[in-house]
Amino acid sequence: MENISVQEVKDRLDKGEEINLIDVREPYEHAEFNIGGILYPLGDIRAMMVEELEDLKDKEVVLYCRTGNRSAQAAMILDMLGFENTKNLVGGVVAWQEKFGK
Repeated sequence: MENISVQEVKDRLDKGEEINLIDVREPYEHAEFNIGGILYPLGDIRAMMVEELEDLKDKEVVLYCRTGNRSAQAAMILDMLGFENTKNLVGGVVAWQEKFGK
């Protein structure tokens, strides 16, 4: 797992780059605000219910949550399951909203 800043993700998205974003928060958090990631709660990753993510095993995956703690846990779990390029969004959506608003 590596860390990635909200600025780097925003810059890449603004350039039209496709990024595999995974939101590991709960559905109600995702509904309130998200940056375009697919919702895959940490509980599902902890339960190793990651079949839907298998196609991303050899691709860059950027995980995010509210502050970066849950997404760091999720990245470590995915790393143990053989994912090769996981990145944790430092500061999560809180940092995103502080820097870029809603």
